[in-house]
Amino acid sequence: MFMKFVAAASCAASLAAAFPALAQDYPADNVTVIVPFAPGGASDTTARTVTQAMQADFGQPLVVENKPGANGALGAAELARARPDGYTIMVASIGTYAINPALRDDLPYDPREDMEMLTVAVRTPNVLVTRPTLDVASAEDLIAMLKDQPDTMLFASSGVGSSDHLTAELFWQRTGTTGIHVPYSGGGPAQTDLIGGHADVSFQNLGAVAGFVREGQMKMLAIAAAERSPDFPDVPTFKELGIDGMEVYSWQAFGAPKGLDPAVKDSLATAITGALQTPEVQETFGNLGFEILANAPAEADAFVADEIARWSEVIETGNITPEE
Repeated sequence: MFMKFVAAASCAASLAAAFPALAQDYPADNVTVIVPFAPGGASDTTARTVTQAMQADFGQPLVVENKPGANGALGAAELARARPDGYTIMVASIGTYAINPALRDDLPYDPREDMEMLTVAVRTPNVLVTRPTLDVASAEDLIAMLKDQPDTMLFASSGVGSSDHLTAELFWQRTGTTGIHVPYSGGGPAQTDLIGGHADVSFQNLGAVAGFVREGQMKMLAIAAAERSPDFPDVPTFKELGIDGMEVYSWQAFGAPKGLDPAVKDSLATAITGALQTPEVQETFGNLGFEILANAPAEADAFVADEIARWSEVIETGNITPEE
């Protein structure tokens, strides 16, 4: 028995000694960066912009792999199954990290149990926009119309459970109004129908619709941010309108499998946030309407937990289901 104890202790000591060595040598191979969506979207742009800026000093190639499917669940499940060695990470959105867990009971991953956050990289506020011909000049006008004509206005979204869908649900809950949710197969089709007058209202990412607003193809009535946008200084925040709890941002974050060695985690987080602070990356995201956060892992982890709790409440109150 004593010899077994000695052998076990020796094995444990060897493993403990090995982890610092592995961390010290990191990175020694390519790092796969999973994007659980198709190329060209916000998660893909975030991954490619940041990894390109990281590449010069990182020491090994960072390879972006798109793994689309099931609103990000397929790629996220692959991350959850990966070894927590720092050689597989993920860039994904609010939907993957916070809304899917709040909306679905059948997810093949749990962001709280299977993942740990490296940083919330960027965010952009959602804005309240309408078709150009809708006879309203302000958010107050729209709310009055919704109360006068309940369950008649068509609210376009990029899909069930998207941040723009849930922002509309939150808006109805906060203002005591109702509308008809019309889910599309992405933000582009929803925006096209809003411009064409086939839908009435939508919540969209500021960066995605700024050009349409400037060209008069949409009306922007309010911004779901803490402060007014410097690009649209005349558009009020919901808080200024007396509607609390309507700060809503779409965000992109870096995550890794649970159990990452602390030294490796620190190396990754430092490299990612350092890249986000470079002038070139700041300019790129600024032009896209994104604000850089680049927060610490502990802050990012707490933020995601708060987001899951927040959207769980909205989904429960609105009786929202994935099949809606």
